[in-house]
Amino acid sequence: MRKIILQLAVSLDGFIEGTNGEYDWCFTDQDYGMQDFLANIDTILYGRKSYELLLKTGDTSFQKFRTIVCSKCKDLSFNDVEIWPDDLSARLSNLKQTPGKDIWFFGGAELLTAFLENDWVDEFRLAVHPVVLGAGKPLFQDLSKRKYLRLTHVQRYPTGLVMLHYEKS
Repeated sequence: MRKIILQLAVSLDGFIEGTNGEYDWCFTDQDYGMQDFLANIDTILYGRKSYELLLKTGDTSFQKFRTIVCSKCKDLSFNDVEIWPDDLSARLSNLKQTPGKDIWFFGGAELLTAFLENDWVDEFRLAVHPVVLGAGKPLFQDLSKRKYLRLTHVQRYPTGLVMLHYEKS
């Protein structure tokens, strides 16, 4: 069965964006395993805000993947994008059962809360950057219960970045 994998960059103090939505603190000097990760997925799940931010960057490298935007906004129209406004539980269950590679849960933070509350994330891959932002958008917010995870892999890089892989325990 396919897995839903949350992979993202996080500051040492737990933020995924700076106070103005910036992510210029993320290291871009090397690949950090991203190409290997992308070779093992075929679908990307986004929240509306995260997808709109990606569009603003002009980055087209993710267009080759099946793109799903989870949003209740009725007036969305993106080219070559599926909009999932509701019934995420059934849709995700069906998606995981269909043949294919793993699924990247890209974010955003609000949608992540729903995914965690409903136990839809199978694996967590956190690229912890050795920078303290002090403020910004936290990775985890408004969770009603604790989530216990099991560490499965650690990759250390000379830059100080650490990639942590966790599974549900």
